[in-house]
Amino acid sequence: MRTKLYLTICLFVGTLAFVTVDGRQTDLFDRVTNGHATSEGGVKIHYATVGKGPLVVMIHGFPDFWYTWRHQMDALSDRFQVVAIDQRGYNLSDKPKGVESYDLRLLVADVAAVVKHLGHDRATIVGHDWGGMVAWQFAMTLPQMTQNLVILNLPHPAGLLRELRSNPEQIANSEYARTFQRGSPSDAGVFFGGPMTPETLSGWVRDPAARARYVEAFKGSDFDAMLNYYKQNYPRESGASMAAPPAMPKVKAPVLMFHGLDDRALNSEGLSGTWNWVEKDLTIMTIPGAGHFVQQDASELVSSTMKSWLIERTR
Repeated sequence: MRTKLYLTICLFVGTLAFVTVDGRQTDLFDRVTNGHATSEGGVKIHYATVGKGPLVVMIHGFPDFWYTWRHQMDALSDRFQVVAIDQRGYNLSDKPKGVESYDLRLLVADVAAVVKHLGHDRATIVGHDWGGMVAWQFAMTLPQMTQNLVILNLPHPAGLLRELRSNPEQIANSEYARTFQRGSPSDAGVFFGGPMTPETLSGWVRDPAARARYVEAFKGSDFDAMLNYYKQNYPRESGASMAAPPAMPKVKAPVLMFHGLDDRALNSEGLSGTWNWVEKDLTIMTIPGAGHFVQQDASELVSSTMKSWLIERTR
C-alpha cells in the first residue's frame, strides 16, 4: 500500500517537520527541488530551492555545501522562495580546473546566473564565510540585482583587510589560509593537522545525520578547487607590508550581519566601521557562544531574526 504523506505541524529543532503516517520524519534534503543554472564559460551551478515568494539566494562557504542553510530554508519557505547553491567545486556543481577558475568575479557571475535562471532581476543575497565574500562583492558590483544583503561571519572586505594589516590576533588566526595557499589536499597537515578527506572536512558538523550528508557531498567535491578559493583571492601577505585596500563602492542595499563571537578564524573587531561602507540601514547581531558556523550553532535565533528582518524589507 502506498504510504501517504501528511503535514503535521509540530516543533522539531525549532522548525516544521513533515511526518509520514508511520512516524518517520522527512528532512528538508528530501523536499527541495534541485536544478542547475549555466554560468560564464558553461559552468553548471547546482541549486536547491523551496517555497514561493520574493527570491532569497544563499551562498555557503568553506568547507560546506547548500545543506548548511537547511534551518533557514525551512524557516523562510512559507514567505519566500529560498534557493541555496553549491558553489563551483562543491558537491553537484561543476568543478573547472585551474586556480584562475575560482576568481571572485566568476563566483559572483555564478550567483547572478542562478538569479537570472530563476526568472528574477534581483534577489536578497545571503552569504557565509567565502559565500559572504561573494555576497559582499555581488552587492558592490551588481547593486541593481541586490534587494537586501545578509552576511554571516565575514566582515566587510575593507574591515577584514584592515585587521589583516594591523591586528596581531587576526594575523595569527589567518595563518591557516597561508597553509591552504602553499599546500595540496593530500598534505598530512594541510587541514588543521590532517589531510583533506570527506571525513576530516565534515568533522565540524555536530549532528550525526547531517554529517553523513556532508561526507557524501564532499565525496563528490574537488578539494583542489576548495583550496583555489584561497590561492586566487586571499591576500598572500599580512601585516604592515600589505598594500592599502583599494577603494570600494558602498553597498546600496540594507544589510543584516550575524557574527558568532566564538569564531576562531575571523575576529569580531573586523565589524567595526561597517557603517562607513553601506548607504542604507545596517543591523549587526553578535551571538556569544556561537562559532564560525553561526547559521547552525544558533540556527533558531539566526532563522527567526533573518525572517522578521526580511519581511520588514520586502513588503
